[in-house]
Amino acid sequence: MATPDALRYTRIPLTHGSGAIPAVGFGTLIPDPLATKQATETALEAGFRHLDCAERYRNEEAVGDAMQAAFRAGTLRREDVFVTTKLWNTNHRPERVKPAFDASRRRLQIDTIDCYLIHTPFAFRPGDEQDPRDERGQVIYDSGVTLVETWHALERLVDEGQCKAIGLSDVTLEKVREVVAAARIKPAVVQVESHPYLPEWELLEFCREHGIVLLAFAALGHGMSPKVLDDPVITSIAQRVHKTPAQVALAWAVQRGTAFLTTSTKPHNIQASFDISALPEDAMREMREGITANIRFNTVVQTGVPGFIPRAK
Repeated sequence: MATPDALRYTRIPLTHGSGAIPAVGFGTLIPDPLATKQATETALEAGFRHLDCAERYRNEEAVGDAMQAAFRAGTLRREDVFVTTKLWNTNHRPERVKPAFDASRRRLQIDTIDCYLIHTPFAFRPGDEQDPRDERGQVIYDSGVTLVETWHALERLVDEGQCKAIGLSDVTLEKVREVVAAARIKPAVVQVESHPYLPEWELLEFCREHGIVLLAFAALGHGMSPKVLDDPVITSIAQRVHKTPAQVALAWAVQRGTAFLTTSTKPHNIQASFDISALPEDAMREMREGITANIRFNTVVQTGVPGFIPRAK
């Protein structure tokens, strides 16, 4: 019988891509490049084997530096680390997809990307300005391309062999259905905000039916109010199983069949986020039945503007 601690090493095979995604993932949305490199190094040392990156975070090079340091030291091989990155909204036009993908590979200093996601289903005006706005401060969208056209450009990346799997991010169930219906290569991964206050059960069920991994970001509620980790059901379970509320919420994410991302620059928190253990079945049932809140903290699914990324000055 597997030990409860084996939960942290869970890998979910990709039905629509090659390899398996580690369920415990480290998100690299950290504003400062030096802090990004240090946190990524700490995460790899702690045991994280999935790094989630994005063109939009402007720090892929720092993540690449951290990986290369581990490869050079001989502590990890490239095949040990699952790397996800994302196509930003200003590069949705098909002719812009491959150059954007190649630029991410160069910054990350790796030949292949394990999973490439469309960061949001919203296309912005193409160009170098990541956050194009008009004189009223409104986002300038691009009506000249559809999500399905962008998806087909990602499929061609898989055909060329340097991209192992593709997926979607910051999407509603409706948009996932639209892509699945039109896709030649189905999404392997769908990354959305999900935590005990936003369990996304309907989307998770659709993903299960179609062999798609649901990857939860803001898995701890991103520290926003009301605080997920202050929930009495979670704190009660945490006391009972001698774990922190955060460890309970993260274990819940893996046990219900999703992968998750967590982010921190503090070594203690990074280590603690990896040190999860399986919850007893009654605790899983309590969380499903006893937590009734349904709160979305990030409005990106309505606008394409990530709520947790500060606008560039």
